[in-house]
Amino acid sequence: MIIESMHVEMTLRDDTEATALFGQFNKNLKEIETAFSAQIIARGETIRIEGEAAEVELVRSLFEKLMDLVEKKHYPSANDVRYLISQIKAGVGVDSVLSDVVRLTHWGEEIRAKTVGQARYVQAVGENDITFSIGPAGTGKTYLAVAMAIDYLKKEKVKRIILTRPAVEAGEELGFLPGDIQAKVSPYLRPLYDAIYDMIPVPEFEKLVEHGRIEMAPLAFMRGRTLNNCFVILDEAQNTTSMQMKMFLTRLGFHSKAVITGDVTQVDLENRESGLIAVQHILADIPGISFNWLDKDDVVRHNLVARIIEAYEKDQVRKDQARQS
Repeated sequence: MIIESMHVEMTLRDDTEATALFGQFNKNLKEIETAFSAQIIARGETIRIEGEAAEVELVRSLFEKLMDLVEKKHYPSANDVRYLISQIKAGVGVDSVLSDVVRLTHWGEEIRAKTVGQARYVQAVGENDITFSIGPAGTGKTYLAVAMAIDYLKKEKVKRIILTRPAVEAGEELGFLPGDIQAKVSPYLRPLYDAIYDMIPVPEFEKLVEHGRIEMAPLAFMRGRTLNNCFVILDEAQNTTSMQMKMFLTRLGFHSKAVITGDVTQVDLENRESGLIAVQHILADIPGISFNWLDKDDVVRHNLVARIIEAYEKDQVRKDQARQS
């Protein structure tokens, strides 16, 4: 079999663009050289890529995306480069990846969709009143939802943010826990606090809570309410029953958005069907409701997290096959 070879040359605008593209101490360039067999020769403002035609095309598409990001004043990190490499190698288009800023952290870091799945998720929230995001830990389900909620609040698109989770361990019976209601529910809402503290300083968050602009409460406290002009997030939705899911979804009022996140592989309910699993069949194909599935390719935590998820998936397949044999 004859393997076609080729080379291409790409020209950068100046040394500043080259520095932003290659990263500090050429970290980005080293990531690319490690990931591909094609030879990359960088001299000044010129990049020459040589090797097997298919590999050269992949590397060229990667550099084109990176150059586009730099032109938009987003200077890619080594992690960004790794995400793009994984997507390109999987044959996925990366036009939407890292393109739009969802929100800035309060110290100025840009929050962007880092994978194609995340980009679809962010777009779905903008286009639908109810959006489900289903996937394993580390895929940014909650973090991106909180970022979008804060952005909507800051831009006066909504008047309030409401964040809720089912308190499964306490069976929604919180009365026996010590302290006031905030102290009772705080352990269940801690992951939401962690995300919010990235977006806004603690004093500002406390002021928004005091004025009723941000509310955090267990799911049981949603019953009987109508939520108008709100951005509502239901986190850990795999631990809702079908009745709880129906109750939550029917709280939505006018000019509101709801984002429901969860991981159907981590259901903590005992002998009860997860409302997040059931709702996928009940509400399929209803306009205005979007279901988005993320997987290990969308994990944006430590590299080992994706490998851990993959190992558990393989273990589950083995168990399923053993039960069937």
